[in-house]
Amino acid sequence: MSFPTGPHEEERLQALLETGALESKPDPALDKICEEVRANFDVPMCTITLLDRARQLIRAAEGLETGETSRDVAFCNYTILSDEVFVVEDALADERFRNNPFVAGAPHIRSYAGAPLIFLKDIRLGALCLLDTKPRTFSRGDKAELQLFADRVVREIAKQELERAAHP
Repeated sequence: MSFPTGPHEEERLQALLETGALESKPDPALDKICEEVRANFDVPMCTITLLDRARQLIRAAEGLETGETSRDVAFCNYTILSDEVFVVEDALADERFRNNPFVAGAPHIRSYAGAPLIFLKDIRLGALCLLDTKPRTFSRGDKAELQLFADRVVREIAKQELERAAHP
């Protein structure tokens, strides 16, 4: 694997499967959160991503298409390593990302801020991501606000899991 993984990767993958969140049908509730976050932070792109063993599923997006990428190009691999918001102020200046195809080519990501989707202790399903085409800094307040939005995403995923269990 060419990306970092945390010590609880297998438990994380199991929880991700159990939630049913990998189902790729459109989700208006998650789309609405992306729309709000994009407007709130005035960024061109916002995504909600989930990371399975080999791919990054873009579950909802504003400013980008939903779909999937191979996991090895996902900035979110770093986001899910801790409970802290992960920020890359300038991807071209960061060794880990300067050769990433999404930095070198379309959509020309220059800055990234990702809040982990904390499902359970040590279990982070993916990330709520802000993407910009220019370098950008994020204050402590910005990070706290982004994490609050990410918590809303997790509540929505949990709510949908409960609904699926109640109506199989």
